[in-house]
Amino acid sequence: MSFYGIAGLFISSYLWCTILWNVGSGYDQFDRKEGIVSIFRWGFPGINRRILLRFLMQDIQSIRIQNKEGISPHCILYIEVRGQGAIPLSRTNKTFLTLDKIEEKAAELAYFLNVPIEVF
Repeated sequence: MSFYGIAGLFISSYLWCTILWNVGSGYDQFDRKEGIVSIFRWGFPGINRRILLRFLMQDIQSIRIQNKEGISPHCILYIEVRGQGAIPLSRTNKTFLTLDKIEEKAAELAYFLNVPIEVF
């Protein structure tokens, strides 16, 4: 029984540190004037605490919506970039967005970037 208590203590410590360090939060910046997209996220403390991705708007292939149904349904918004694959745009502090809101955000973003929407 003490094994499960210690395991639970480590898991709860990990989750509380994730919340306190604000891991996964950040911003998305789309600059049409310069044609650059910047995605910034906070990570765990250490060398790679700040995660900054920059790429050209011309390299964006599509906006992808992934809808998973089941016991814990969720919907994730991705941006498909040539050479880098799919990059998630849904942040950890906004996990309870409905499918309607995700679709609206994807439509606005696809219209702004002039790219198609893919649904998986």
